[in-house]
Formats: sequence, structure tokens, C-alpha cells
Amino acid sequence: MNSKKWTKIGVPSCWELQGFGNYNYGFDYKTDKKTHDEHGLYKHEFSVPKEWKSKDVKIVFEGVMTDTEVKINGKPAGEIHQGSFYEFKYDISKLLKYGEQNLLEIKVNKVSSNTSINFAERNADFWIFGGIYRPVYLKVSPQKNI
Repeated sequence: MNSKKWTKIGVPSCWELQGFGNYNYGFDYKTDKKTHDEHGLYKHEFSVPKEWKSKDVKIVFEGVMTDTEVKINGKPAGEIHQGSFYEFKYDISKLLKYGEQNLLEIKVNKVSSNTSINFAERNADFWIFGGIYRPVYLKVSPQKNI
């Protein structure tokens, strides 16, 4: 549904509820129903003030379903995150263009490449949705902080 073209989607949200992808149910793997191995691509332009150059800047994801690859200005922010139900973050201080436009690109795979994560997160009686379903934001702190 609505794939292969760029459009706007709300974040946080699940892409199925925005008219994209297919619905999966947790117990589908036990039946003959197909598990939809989908991915979504997100991009967002943003700017940060020059004054942040001396700060520690992290991008925080409170929840994404499931494997998440994050790039800032075409460069990886870190390792691909696997797992859906907890917060993760990357230090992007060295990847940013301060006082200029920056490009955030995210690839989200609905099904993890790690079979143990799929078993742990999908062996259940609930719908499996894809996407960035919790808030994403920048956390700015002094370089030396606790």
C-alpha cells in the first residue's frame, strides 16, 4: 500500500495505520499466513544552532519496530539497532553541520535479521506493527555531563 513513493508520515506512528505496508499478527508464523518482511525509509531535514558545536548531541529513539539503521548527512550514526521495545540513542555530535541543514535518514526493517529477537518479540497474541512508534528527539548536554 502506497509504497515506492515519498510522502509524509506522522512520527510517532505505525506505518500500517498511515496506509502503508501489511498487517502481521504475532501468531502468524505458526500458521500458513505470510509474515510480511517489510522496510520503511524515513528522511527529515533539520538544522541545529552553531552554539551546539561545543555540546554533546544525541539522537534519541524511544521505540522503533524493529531493526533500525540511522544516518546523519549520509554517514552511519552507529551500529544497526535491533529490538523494538526500549529506548536507544546515538551520539551524533561529530556528524552534524552546525548552523546548516542536516539530513536524517532512517531505514526500519519490520522483521529483525536476528531470529532470537523475532522469536522473543513476535511469539505473542498481538498485532505486529512497523515504524517509528514512539518519539524521536535530540538531547543536548554539556560535553562533560553525568
